[in-house]
Amino acid sequence: MASAPIGSPSTVRSTVNGPAIVAWILVATTALLLSFGALVTTYDAAMAVPDWPATFGHNMFLYPLGEWFWGPWDLFLEHGHRLLGATVGMLSLLLAAILFRRPASPALRWLVIAAMVLVVVQGALGGLRVILDDKTVAKVHACTGPLFFAVATAIAVLAGRRGRGDSSGPATDRSDAVGRDSFVAVGPLTLSLPSWAVGASLPTALAVAAYLQLVAGAQLRHADATLAASTFRWMVAIHLAGAAVVTVLAALTVIAWQPHESRTARRWSLAILAMVGGQLLLGGGAWLFTWGLPAWLQEAWAPAEAILARSPRGAAVITGHVILGMMILGAAVVLALEWGGAERLEQIARTGIRGGGRRLHGPQARLVPGAVTVRPRSERGAR
Repeated sequence: MASAPIGSPSTVRSTVNGPAIVAWILVATTALLLSFGALVTTYDAAMAVPDWPATFGHNMFLYPLGEWFWGPWDLFLEHGHRLLGATVGMLSLLLAAILFRRPASPALRWLVIAAMVLVVVQGALGGLRVILDDKTVAKVHACTGPLFFAVATAIAVLAGRRGRGDSSGPATDRSDAVGRDSFVAVGPLTLSLPSWAVGASLPTALAVAAYLQLVAGAQLRHADATLAASTFRWMVAIHLAGAAVVTVLAALTVIAWQPHESRTARRWSLAILAMVGGQLLLGGGAWLFTWGLPAWLQEAWAPAEAILARSPRGAAVITGHVILGMMILGAAVVLALEWGGAERLEQIARTGIRGGGRRLHGPQARLVPGAVTVRPRSERGAR
């Protein structure tokens, strides 16, 4: 039977991965939505439009374009945030319709359901934030947004892997193939690392830590002026501790990578470590523009010009700190899925948490002879 020539309609249809394309468009639109949301918080523009879901009595989608583009900056941000939120909701519906009309893995279907629930909750929280003019609702709204972004990123990665026909190799998830502790070669050294440090659990922990760090940052950004000084100091301490945890986990993902692992995971781990370094610098700048110099630095150095959080420079640094934190979260989700997490997620979706894979023992636990050896605890005495 003759095969279809390259470039024919049947070939094009077989190579275009519609769900992955829509999913990545959803991720990009969500990133833009979260960027607008960060600017809304930076400029305190949440109440620039006092009604919801209408905009000054107009249907949200029929509000005059000229008044939006050439109106006050706060109005531009808030109305743009609403339009992007509605766009994300429609893209989520489109993605769900596409994925549920064709074969899809259980993990992908559950993630789409989670995305639909989150986008509805997020839209309701955004409306309540305006109707009630309540900062507590704003804090919750700021926490669910990055969570939806993480879920959308996971959907895009899984849909893309399915389109490429990726399947898990025998050594993709080392934590299922070894005992509680393992020997891992790092250059000329052989380190004893716990199983979570050599499998998908390490980047998963990084993703969780990055999300919790965003939650802690949201509480600081929405802090009330009546907040007690001691509470504020504890919030800052928690945020700084979270930054330290994210930094350590990002460094560990680079150290724990082995030559037989996915090259894509290697690139993502290095990119995340670079982003974390930039995030630490932006965090210092955000503090400077928001609260000024620490007391112990005020006598040692004075800025040449006034420090204003709402100046273009200050807004860029503060908002950039939030956006880069969200990008770190998304990158950590990609890393976790590329480093064996996709297979683990599919396994959990099919068989449940208790239906784990078969553990290997003895010589079978040697993943790549001559390159990297991960040995179970029972073989340590021979070394």
